[in-house]
Amino acid sequence: MQETIKTRSGRVIIMPTPKEEIQTNAGIAADPDNPEWTDEDFARAKPAAEFFSPEVYAQLCAMRQRGPKDKPLKVPTTIRFDADVLAALKASGRGWQTRVNEAMRDWLRARLEI
Repeated sequence: MQETIKTRSGRVIIMPTPKEEIQTNAGIAADPDNPEWTDEDFARAKPAAEFFSPEVYAQLCAMRQRGPKDKPLKVPTTIRFDADVLAALKASGRGWQTRVNEAMRDWLRARLEI
C-alpha cells in the first residue's frame, strides 16, 4: 500500500513508491533541456527583478493580478451546520461548498425571485 500524507486542509497526498521515485529521477536526469538544478545553479540564481528589465518585470508582476470576471468574488463566511448535515455534505464529494451555494441560490430565487 502506498504511503499517504494528510494536509492540514484535509487533502490526502499519495506519495510515490520507491520504484516510481526512481523512474521520475531517471526521467529528470535524461532530460538535457531541463536538468535538475545543482547547489551551484541555485547559488548563481538571481531574483526576477534583477534579471529582467524593469519594463518586463512590471509586466510579469501585473500578470499576477486578477482580471475582470463575469461573476463577483465569493465572500468567505462562517455558518454552523449540525454535525450530521456537514458530514453528509462533505461525504458528497469534492465541490460540496459550490453545491451548497447553488442550493442557497435556488432557495433565494424561489422565495425572493432574484
